Amino acid sequence: MRNIIMRTGVLLTIKRSLALSARRLPSPSSVAPSEAIARRGRECLDFIDASPTPYHCVDVVGARLAAAGFTRLDEAERWQIKPGGLYYWTRHEGTIIAIAVGKKATPEKTAFKLLGGHTDSPVLKVRPVAARADAAAKNKTTALEQVGVECYGGGLWHTWLDRDLGVAGRVVVRRADGSFDQVLVRDDDAICRVPTLCIHLQTADERKSLTVDKEKDLQPILCSTAVAQLSGTDINSQEGEADAWRKKQPAPLLQRVARAAGVDVDQIVDFDLTLFDVQKGSVGGAFGEFVLSSRLDDQAACYVLTESLLAHVKHEAFAQDEDVSVVALFDHEEIGSASASGAGSPVLGDAVERVHKALRANGAEDGLDDREALAVAMRRSMLLSVDQAHAVHPNYAHKHDGAHAPRMNHGLVIKTNTNQRYTTDGVTGFLLRETARRAGLPAPQEFVVRNDCPCGSTIGPILAARWGIRAADVGLPQLSMHSIREMMGVHDITLSYEFFGAFLHDFRALDDAFRKE
Repeated sequence: MRNIIMRTGVLLTIKRSLALSARRLPSPSSVAPSEAIARRGRECLDFIDASPTPYHCVDVVGARLAAAGFTRLDEAERWQIKPGGLYYWTRHEGTIIAIAVGKKATPEKTAFKLLGGHTDSPVLKVRPVAARADAAAKNKTTALEQVGVECYGGGLWHTWLDRDLGVAGRVVVRRADGSFDQVLVRDDDAICRVPTLCIHLQTADERKSLTVDKEKDLQPILCSTAVAQLSGTDINSQEGEADAWRKKQPAPLLQRVARAAGVDVDQIVDFDLTLFDVQKGSVGGAFGEFVLSSRLDDQAACYVLTESLLAHVKHEAFAQDEDVSVVALFDHEEIGSASASGAGSPVLGDAVERVHKALRANGAEDGLDDREALAVAMRRSMLLSVDQAHAVHPNYAHKHDGAHAPRMNHGLVIKTNTNQRYTTDGVTGFLLRETARRAGLPAPQEFVVRNDCPCGSTIGPILAARWGIRAADVGLPQLSMHSIREMMGVHDITLSYEFFGAFLHDFRALDDAFRKE
């Protein structure tokens, strides 16, 4: 009887403890993101899911801008730019620039509010000759056909192993009238995979090292040669009068790409293809507080900047805006930006100069020539380089300086590096913090890399060095940067969206209030 009473007492104690714990712990509904924040997170994931390559990203952004009343400009024609005008254009289809000319912009006093990000991410790209030179010998042993790929950027390549990979990009198509055209393509089926070597065939040292040979270990499997032969497909030849280029490509790959493009195989004359993870982005965390996706670096920023610009042109501040708001999303950041369409090219400089000159064509009374007037305008202007930032990792907290350890879901990060890997200085950092304060937003977090760690860089130093413009680097905190699957906080999407909106709305008033030397 005593044992029963004791056991009953223990059970009652446990029940009381559980009841107390339940009262102490917040319910999921009380800490989960609001519906507005969750909706913006899902919209960001939809944006990234629709953008497996920079070309698709630019296409999605262009469609958003066009739907909002932005006019597409042709770089090969003369531009007519007017106050209140909304415009965009692309360079090589992987870079897009959008501008919103304030309704009170004047030729004499205009400045530029420049927000820059990038559309590309580290990926595996299909080589120009996709058929492997040693395919015939390997096929006799493995009966598997592979696709030759090249590493683009600095990826965490081990994360690409054992993932379901589709193919996307653009193809050049010959039309029946002899003309040529570019067509965006994507195949969401898992037609490629890079399998790992099973544990049983690895030595202890191989298992411990977890090294990936980028040339030998990352070539994906495309298909089974035996099944291809059963279906009547000859892996190493093309039907009809195939040109020399098509003869060097695996026939099953061309067939899949042609189907995605809606053309015949013999119409394809070249391609620019990328592998991508077909798994869509997800909302994660016990309270739905994270977003998990490929390409958060930097397409999450592409989404935020696009939406911030669209919100600005609808805001009452745009009616009083004397400046030009610019969102520039560049290709090739992950490989140094030195390309015809990267931040190291003249693309943004050309754009700013042409917009400024077109505005002055409407009449300027300051007595300055166009070149000198542009120099004056650039001294009034400011650039924000918007890339992702390194959130503190709970398993590797020692990799951060304790005073500079950004956390996810705590807002925007100001990135500083005295070696000029980032552009922020004391003045521009203050302007960012003051922007947040005036808008009633959380104070930005701070990131400085440890002295014993390397530091990445951004488009910021490249553009700042070209123009001598005031600049700062900011980012959205995330984990797993350059993995095929990255992680960030859902609240940070909305907090950064609100911050960039405040920057566009309030920059002139804040700049006028700042006492200059």
